[in-house]
Amino acid sequence: MIAILEAKRAGLLSRQYWSRNIMSGLIVGVVALPLAMAFAIASGAKPEQGLYTAIVAGTLASLFGGSRLQITGPTGAFIVILSGITAKYGIAGLQIATLMAGVMLLIMGLARMGSVIRYIPEPVIIGFTSGIAVIIFVGQWQDFFGLAPQAAHHFHEKVLHLITALPHLELHTTLMGVFTLAVLLLSNRYLKKIPGPLVAIVAATVLQPIFSFKEVATIGSAFGGIPQALPQFALPTGINAATMLELIGPAFTIALLGAIESLLSAVVADNMAGTRHQSNQELIGQGIANIASPLFGGFAATGALARTATNIRNGGNSPLSGIVHALTLVLIVILLAPLAVNIPLAALAAILFVVAYNMSEAHRFLHMVKTAPRADVVVLLITFLLTVFSDLVIAVNIGVMLATLLFMKRMAETVSVTPLSDADLQQEYGQRAWCLPPSTLVYRLEGPLFFGAAEHLQHRLQTLRDDTDTIVLRMSRVPIMDATGMQALWNLLDTCKQHQIHLVIAEARPNIMEKLRRAGLVSQIGEQNVLSHLHSLWPSTGTTQADQA
Repeated sequence: MIAILEAKRAGLLSRQYWSRNIMSGLIVGVVALPLAMAFAIASGAKPEQGLYTAIVAGTLASLFGGSRLQITGPTGAFIVILSGITAKYGIAGLQIATLMAGVMLLIMGLARMGSVIRYIPEPVIIGFTSGIAVIIFVGQWQDFFGLAPQAAHHFHEKVLHLITALPHLELHTTLMGVFTLAVLLLSNRYLKKIPGPLVAIVAATVLQPIFSFKEVATIGSAFGGIPQALPQFALPTGINAATMLELIGPAFTIALLGAIESLLSAVVADNMAGTRHQSNQELIGQGIANIASPLFGGFAATGALARTATNIRNGGNSPLSGIVHALTLVLIVILLAPLAVNIPLAALAAILFVVAYNMSEAHRFLHMVKTAPRADVVVLLITFLLTVFSDLVIAVNIGVMLATLLFMKRMAETVSVTPLSDADLQQEYGQRAWCLPPSTLVYRLEGPLFFGAAEHLQHRLQTLRDDTDTIVLRMSRVPIMDATGMQALWNLLDTCKQHQIHLVIAEARPNIMEKLRRAGLVSQIGEQNVLSHLHSLWPSTGTTQADQA
């Protein structure tokens, strides 16, 4: 269900809710102002493109998304990916990749993949999020300390270059960054009702023209300011088949990360407000937003957790607040754009330092390292290190693969093949159970019988006594079975035939019975040797159905 239609049906668009949503939207718009510009610059784009992204994507995601509380715009998680795309393909390449990612998100939503994406394991999410935070933090040293531009591409090369360049930092730029950082931290602590980034950016912007630090880079000196105009529709230049083929990988990365972050933000919003989002519709909304954003000068956007939380804390309860947030940015661009020329880049870097720290969730990272099972810690650290030193896509793919293998290993360990004695059977079935002849063996299968556990079944039943004439498999506790598990049963049946042993299957669940019949195993075993209840083994004559056969 589209969130705005759901809000209308629930009466949340009525006048009684206007004031709270308008006020929340105004506050979120003010919070989004410095963040949108900072994320744009860090991504290799112009500051106004960050504002255009927040305006266009924020409006469309609120109109067509599946969470009525979500605020969409540029986010810190994208910086690592987008800056790499911009460096290699330019702004046009970034916009083409964003448009392609929007189409992918739209397809994901239409294919109802929203619930699947939410199953990415926690160690993988924390690992790549913390890795991104480290990269953002290090990436802002240049603007914060006023260091010379670097040509290094790999993370370790950048760190070495920055450490080597630190003794040559620009003093006024560094002091401006430290001042902004101090104002931001103090504002967050003592002026909780006023957005800290706004206080910090205003203080730095006022300070710069007063002292006229010529060495301090500003939006005016670096970008010529922000146009006092709304975004115009224009197709990204350079769209051709060759470029699009090259950008499939980067576009998929944007789509994957955008889907993960949007749905995680929506889940957090639900927990804060007691609502329930529609994951597939949210992907559709994010897809539409990312298709339109590059057509109006913007770039990739996704659900922004900090701005969404700010929206909820200030009373927002419908998509109206998200729309007002975008309109607030429109008014700021039209009325106040000329003032942006004095915003120091060091001040924006200081804001991103705090964003990176909050994104890193250092307490959760350290807590997982200390308390999680060792295998999960390995997945966490590998994902983190690959994110920092290699590539986000590689990190997520390998992290998910390792977590999947770990899950299968754990599931395989839950499978047990337990021999049941007469005492076990009589305890469970009471007077129904007669003493079985020594030639009859009863095994209880427990757990999912899939390819990771099939070998265990084969190994457990490999050694049979010479006098065995009947094997009974009790399968009431087998919830699922795949083709490899089925093959294990076929192998067991072949072994039984070679040794002239009857194979009996008892108490299999309906879904398992359907698979056994479809595979032809039931016809090979014989209907008389497929029992709905294990006590059928003890008819009045005291013989098994297999013996009667």
